[in-house]
Amino acid sequence: MMSALIGAAAAVMMTIPTFAIDSDIVIIHTNDTHCGIEENLGFEGVAAYEKQMKALTPYVTLVDAGDAIQGAPVGTLSEGGYIISLMNQAGYDFAIPGNHEFDYGMSRFLKLSTTLDCGYYSCNLVKGPSKQLVFKPYKIINYDDVSVAYVGVTTPESITKSNPTNFQNGTGGYIYSLCEDADGQSLYRQVQDAVDAARSEGANFVILVGHLGNEGVTEKWTSKSVIANTNGIDAVIDGHSHETFTERVPNKDGALVPLAQTGTKFANIGKITITPSKEIRLELVDAVTAQDGTAASDPEMKDLITRIKSQYEASLKTVLGHTDVKLTSTNPDTNLRAVRNAETNLGDFCADAFRVLLGTDIGIMNGGGIRGSIDAGDITYEDALNVYPFGNMICAVEATGQQIKDALEMGVSLYPEESGGFIHASGLTYTIDSSIPSSVRTDERRNFTGVAGEYRVKDILVNGEPIDLEKTYTVASHNYWLKSGGDGMSMFVNCPVVRDDVMVDVDTITTYIQDHLGGVVGEEYGNPHGQGRITIK
Repeated sequence: MMSALIGAAAAVMMTIPTFAIDSDIVIIHTNDTHCGIEENLGFEGVAAYEKQMKALTPYVTLVDAGDAIQGAPVGTLSEGGYIISLMNQAGYDFAIPGNHEFDYGMSRFLKLSTTLDCGYYSCNLVKGPSKQLVFKPYKIINYDDVSVAYVGVTTPESITKSNPTNFQNGTGGYIYSLCEDADGQSLYRQVQDAVDAARSEGANFVILVGHLGNEGVTEKWTSKSVIANTNGIDAVIDGHSHETFTERVPNKDGALVPLAQTGTKFANIGKITITPSKEIRLELVDAVTAQDGTAASDPEMKDLITRIKSQYEASLKTVLGHTDVKLTSTNPDTNLRAVRNAETNLGDFCADAFRVLLGTDIGIMNGGGIRGSIDAGDITYEDALNVYPFGNMICAVEATGQQIKDALEMGVSLYPEESGGFIHASGLTYTIDSSIPSSVRTDERRNFTGVAGEYRVKDILVNGEPIDLEKTYTVASHNYWLKSGGDGMSMFVNCPVVRDDVMVDVDTITTYIQDHLGGVVGEEYGNPHGQGRITIK
C-alpha cells in the first residue's frame, strides 16, 4: 500500500530515546513553494498526501519552511493573501517566515501572520534594542505521551535578500534584526536557547524548521553551520537554497543530525517519520497516487484553487507584446537558474529595458530578481508578473566607476555558486576571472564594505570604452538595489537619485517592447546565452 502512495524516497535513520506510541509520527514538510499552487505536486498533492497519511496514523503534522507567499502572480496580486487561504485549507500546523515573506513589507506580513491559522514561528526575528521576539520561537505538539517541539529559524540573509527598508524605520535605522553578526554566534545562541527552552518544557524531540539553505548561502548562516554549532536537535527541515537532498550532518557533539530540503515549487513533499521502533526516517516524495495509480486529487483544495484563479485570471491573459524567441532565466541544457551565475538573453533584455527607458549610460539587473522565463509567442501580463513578481520601482542614480566596479565584484563574490546579486548589464561588459578567490568584505548584515585583494572582475567596458573609476555615470535599475541596498549593494545607497520611481518593473517589459522594439522581441535576443556581455575565464 505504501508503494502505491509514495513515488521516489530516500531514507536516513538515527536512534532516538525510548517513548510510548503505537503508531508512526509523520511530519509532512514543504519549503520554497513560491506560489506554485498547481506546479508539480501543488497544494492539491499536499492535501491528498496528508489525507493518505492520516488514514495510516493518527499522528500527522504539516509544516512549511518559508517562501510560500511570493513568486507568482497569485501571490503578487493578493500580496500573499490567496496563498494564506490555501495554506489554511491544507491545514498547516507550523510555518516560519522565509526571506520572501517580507517582500510585501513588514506591516503587510505581520497582518498576514494573524490570518494564517497556525501562525508563524521564528526564534531569531527580534525587534528593538531589547531584542523582543516578534513571534513565538517554537511550538510543542503532543502525540499522546510524546512531545515534539518545532523550532523556527529564519535566515539573517533576509535583511538583504528581501528589501532592507522592510526592517528599518523611516530614517533608515534598523528596528528589526535576525540575530546577524560577524561570525554567526548570535544566531547559534538564539537557536540553542530555543532548543534548550523547548527541552526544559518537556519536549522529547526537537525538529528545527529553518529557512537557511546551504548552496550559495552565507557560510556562517547555513543549516549545516547551525547544526555544527548546536546540540539537542533531532532533525532539521530546511529551505532557502532550493536544493533537493536528505543527508546526515554532525552537530556540535559529533552526533549525526538528519537534514532535508525538498527543492522548490512542490517538486517534492518532505516526510519525516518517527517510528515506534526508535528511528527517524527522512523521505522525499515526488508522486502522490490514488489506489488506481493515477495522480491523487483533493476536491476541496481543487475547488478553492479554481475559485481563487477565477478572481484574477482574466486580467492575466491581457497580451502585452510578442516575442519570436524564448527569453530564458534558466540554462537550456540543465534547467538550473542560469540568471544567478551566467548571462542569459532575458537578463540582457531586462537590463536593456532599464537603460533605454531611463536614458542612462548603464542598466543593471540582479539575477535573483528574474523569477521566470518567457516562451516564444504572445507575452501576457501573467508572463510579465512571473518574471517580476516583486513590484520594484525603476529609478536611476549617478555612480562613480569605482562604485560600479564594486557592485560587479559583489555580484560575482560567490561565483560559480548561484547568487541573487549576480549582475546582468546593458551598456557595459565585463570579464570574471574565476581563478581569483573572492576577497569581498561585508558587515554583519552582509552589506558590502570593500575588497581586500585582487578584483575578480576585469576588462570593464562602458559603451566600448574602459571604465573610468573616477568618472560619474548614470545607472538605471530598481529601488531594491539603488535606494535600499538589497543583495548587500550598499555602494549605491547614498548615490544622487536622478530619476525616481519612474515605473513599476513589470511595465518596463510592455513599454520597451512597444516603444522601442516595434512590438516584437526579435532575433537580436535569439541566443539564450545572451550577447556576450559577460566573459568567464
